[in-house]
Amino acid sequence: MPITVTAPQGVLTTAGEREILPRLTAALVEVSGLTGNTAFTAMVGGTVHVLAPQHIYAGGINRPVVMVELKLPNIGLGTVQARAAFIQAATKIVDSSTVDGHDRGNTWVNILNAPDGGWGLGGEAYTGEDLVAAITAGVH
Repeated sequence: MPITVTAPQGVLTTAGEREILPRLTAALVEVSGLTGNTAFTAMVGGTVHVLAPQHIYAGGINRPVVMVELKLPNIGLGTVQARAAFIQAATKIVDSSTVDGHDRGNTWVNILNAPDGGWGLGGEAYTGEDLVAAITAGVH
């Protein structure tokens, strides 16, 4: 489940750049109710993209927006409440990972869902049922 963070250079602190992905991963695992499930945790990855400030826009103008995009199979965060919990957690993580003065209104979090069979690892496409089986097998 890829998480992509895109931020203008100078907005994330040095520690924030290093820690934001592990913290977002932990938040996703917790909100999903799967803390301690190694199979699920291993399926979460991501990238941090730090761009020159002049390459980030919102509303058609240059703005210091930090974007967090989570891509999930369609079974992930299956309720409005679960999605809201991740968005709130991710926003708090961005708040604590940015320099003083970052406007919370410039933090955007979105969640995208892949259709059944449209999510894969290692060249294998997984259905929701396949993923549940793999995740359930990882419960200790």
